[in-house]
Amino acid sequence: MFLGKVIGSVVCTVKHPSIDGKKILVVQPLDRNSKPKGNPIIALDAVGAGAGETVYWARGREATLAWEGEEVPTEAAIVGIVDRVHVREKASTPSTGSGQADSHR
Repeated sequence: MFLGKVIGSVVCTVKHPSIDGKKILVVQPLDRNSKPKGNPIIALDAVGAGAGETVYWARGREATLAWEGEEVPTEAAIVGIVDRVHVREKASTPSTGSGQADSHR
């Protein structure tokens, strides 16, 4: 699953009956630092997300599971609205003090 930001919506006057009444949104994927990553995607909204919100989205088979008991033809679905993202920094590698790696023979 991935993070993204809702940047727009799609309006369809005719669509498959299984997605009738479901909102279709444009989502900009984000990297771990909440910066845009790659091209925007189109996703069905399963949680009531809105413009400017950070969302959690799934793709492929997982995207179709957002609607219990329904088979929905979609490649991507918004499955959560994100309140906060906290990224833990990686622990630094211990230094030997000499600037060179220890060698054991």
